[in-house]
Amino acid sequence: MGSLETGIAPKRAPLLRWSPSAGVRSFFHRPRSRLARFLLFEKVDYIQWICTVAAFFFVVVFFQAFLPGPVMEKSGGLDLNNGDRDPGILAGIRGLDFGEGIRFMPSTLLEKFERERREANLSLMALERPVKRVGLLKPRLALVVADLSPDALQLQMLSIAAALKEIGYDIEVFSFEEGPALVGWRAIGIPVYFLPIDTKPEITVDWFDYNGILVNSLEAKPVLSCWCWIQEPFKSIPVIWTIQERSLALRVSQYATNGQVQLINDWKHVFSRATALVFPTHLLLMMYSEFDSGNYFVIPGSPAEALGADEFFAIHSDHDLRVNMGYGSADFLIAIVSSQFTYSGMWLEQALILQALAPLLKEFLPVKTSHSMLKVLILSGNLTSAYKMALETIALKVGYPTGIVQHVGFDEHTNSFLGIADLVIYGSFLEEPCFPRVLMQAMNLGKLIIAPDLGMIRKYVDDRVNGYLFPKKNVGMLTQIVLQVVSNGKLSLLAQKIASIGKMHARNLMATESIQGYALLLENILTFPSEISSPKDAKEIPLILKEEWQWHLFENIADTNNLGRSFRSENILDKLEEQWSQSQMENSANTTLKFDEAFSSTAWEEEKRIEMFNARMRLEEEELKDRSDQPHGTWEEVYRNVKRADRARNALHERDDRELERTGQPLCIYEPYFGEGTWPFLHQTSLYRGVSLASLSKKAETALLESIEAKRHGDTLYFWVRMDKDPRNPLQLDFWTFCDVINAGNCRFAVSEALQRMYGVRHDLNSLPQMPNDGHSWSVMYSWALPTSSFLEFIMFSRMFVDTLDAQMYEEHHQSGHCYLSVSKDRHCYSRVLELLVNIWAYHSARRMVYVNPETGEMQEQHKLNSRKGHMWIRWFSYATLKSLDEDLAEESDSDPPDRRWLWPSTGEVFWHGVYDRERNTRQQQKERRKQQNRDKIQRIKRRARQKTLGKYIKPSPEETRDLNATRAL
Repeated sequence: MGSLETGIAPKRAPLLRWSPSAGVRSFFHRPRSRLARFLLFEKVDYIQWICTVAAFFFVVVFFQAFLPGPVMEKSGGLDLNNGDRDPGILAGIRGLDFGEGIRFMPSTLLEKFERERREANLSLMALERPVKRVGLLKPRLALVVADLSPDALQLQMLSIAAALKEIGYDIEVFSFEEGPALVGWRAIGIPVYFLPIDTKPEITVDWFDYNGILVNSLEAKPVLSCWCWIQEPFKSIPVIWTIQERSLALRVSQYATNGQVQLINDWKHVFSRATALVFPTHLLLMMYSEFDSGNYFVIPGSPAEALGADEFFAIHSDHDLRVNMGYGSADFLIAIVSSQFTYSGMWLEQALILQALAPLLKEFLPVKTSHSMLKVLILSGNLTSAYKMALETIALKVGYPTGIVQHVGFDEHTNSFLGIADLVIYGSFLEEPCFPRVLMQAMNLGKLIIAPDLGMIRKYVDDRVNGYLFPKKNVGMLTQIVLQVVSNGKLSLLAQKIASIGKMHARNLMATESIQGYALLLENILTFPSEISSPKDAKEIPLILKEEWQWHLFENIADTNNLGRSFRSENILDKLEEQWSQSQMENSANTTLKFDEAFSSTAWEEEKRIEMFNARMRLEEEELKDRSDQPHGTWEEVYRNVKRADRARNALHERDDRELERTGQPLCIYEPYFGEGTWPFLHQTSLYRGVSLASLSKKAETALLESIEAKRHGDTLYFWVRMDKDPRNPLQLDFWTFCDVINAGNCRFAVSEALQRMYGVRHDLNSLPQMPNDGHSWSVMYSWALPTSSFLEFIMFSRMFVDTLDAQMYEEHHQSGHCYLSVSKDRHCYSRVLELLVNIWAYHSARRMVYVNPETGEMQEQHKLNSRKGHMWIRWFSYATLKSLDEDLAEESDSDPPDRRWLWPSTGEVFWHGVYDRERNTRQQQKERRKQQNRDKIQRIKRRARQKTLGKYIKPSPEETRDLNATRAL
């Protein structure tokens, strides 16, 4: 969490600590403070002060247990006995927490940016070759807004976009709904496109065309809620999401109570996708702490307060609103406001302010009547009854009659109370990182403000120019200021003039911080390839574009009365919750359906297995029945039958789809990203294997397939994205110059070095293949097709090329994340050289190169073979040469693999002719071993000792058998 203004994030503070006994002694024995001398100078009764102090101690002891605990942490308590304050009757309290110990620590996100910047600079300096940025194109940003309503967020984003465009960004706006603000976007020359609500935005828009995406409001969640945004390649796109609604943070506890844990996790999941989640205030950041994943950021400033004031004046009048709220037109209303952060010493600070305002009672409390025209409204975020009772008791003890001091809570009606107030006093001494929003509201409403001279207030308020400041260590000065600005029960003319100046100043307060802050955040987050020019520094934004919001762009919008309307946050959340519930129900239904299908499929598979088992048993029984009648053959015949069965079984084996040679597909289209991230863009036919975003129409696809099947152009490379039409090549550069531009100026060197290593060329030759500028074009963006056999040949070449390229720069790239083919850290820094590699192979291997119009299917041959004579390196790119190199690498890998990192064996099958010989020798050895085993067995049988016959058995005759049986019977 952090802020671009101060780079600080809030911490927590301990409970209020005080010592009554020590405080009493210090009151009687410490030197009199200026405020005490002032009070005594006014001849306040001494005995009355003693009674007041005693009563006050009782109030403190009684209410301490009920006062709210702090929400921040301080490093040490504040001792009023150190002589730095004028506490008056509060001198009896020691160790009070006035928020001075609260510190906002640097955010981890800022530290991460700084660390990455230092590492990147060191890595670039350590590269063997310098990298350079050519900068032919401007960086492109996509700005996603929920609608084009003329509200505060729309004005803020329009002002930011105008400044970003001035320093070198190209911006395009996407919206789900039309609206009056479309006029403003057109006025600054930024195109607006509309996203269909019923279609997934990741399908309708190619987000890869943009270097970064800015998303605004919770209503734009559908853009980031798709699962593919956390998959490659979408995952690498930087996203800045601005959140200004409080509604979701207020509903978190409701979700937890209702057991909607999945909904909370869904928001956490979506929030974590953002590179930076930007809030306008630190308070809002703390409210969303439940979803923090380390990507929170604060950029202060918004025109919401100014637009809210315009809306307030358009709806209300001061007189009618006062009457409706129960105040008279002659009443003088003072609003005491404080920090939106709650800490234990806040009520004591407000007590000091009440004490300083007490002399005003003489101005508004005539002697003859008890009714006072003075009303003091204390606006606070603490709405507990104990807090109200404490303030009322303090007011009474200070001397305010009952009913003058009233407690009002911060809510949506804050503008109403500020709007009817005559004077606004800031009653908090906490050094916050940003200018208090409530003071900005008051200034935009034209109210005179009086505030302590805190650093974040002094930065925007000039004393006695657009407001009044008093020393926080001398609260007694507040009394003098109030007596000066109030005259005859009203604000003096000078005070009214100062309030008017403050109103004009507040209209564009912190516009610079907001506009320049977004530009600075983009500088830290975005990285650009070498063909993209770097935008100007954020400090170079013209003053006219960063010191004011672009109010003039909304002047001609008819719906101006609705400019300051509050966000439709509740309706937005209801809509998003309904969509989430529907999706959950659909997922549940799909899960049930899939379960039923799986169950029925399981039952069918079980039945199928039973039937197959029964059929197998019947077949075995039939074989066993007939086996006794079958003649037995020799062992050689049996061996041949077994081998024939093995061959038949292997022939029927279904090959893997990646074995392109056996799939029967006439065509393969290559694309670097093959996975779930490309699914929405794939055609549903078997023709494509991960086609890139420059896909073919159905007509062009049919024409391409017919041309391949008819062998109209022979062995040909077909491509349908041309280099001369590539948006990265607006100057129509030649092949090698374009390659240098997109590879940090080092493409020629990298290709030359890789080819020398690949072919083993050691002496200095011109090892860069010619790619002439003959008026024809080349293939880019991986949008090309080859017959399968040629594709396999190109793969053989490219895997050797990639291996040598990897060996050239892997160590450096692996350690630092940088390589000399990119000006920024890039895990895939080789990919832009490989994007153009197919052109080098096709041109110098004498393949035809045909451009296919992706819409019409019309075909034009490029770089005709007759014009290539004398330019091609056919001998180096022939199949025989490449096959020989490939086999040499395979032999090395198979026989004596080196210890170094070697990419080539991992990129495909390791195969060479020696494998045949080795397998043949192995089979021959196994055959000889089996023959030898048979011979040994025969010899053992022959050598086996045989026992001689002991005698000869003669079967007796039937007559002898009968006589023998008769004898046995007797």
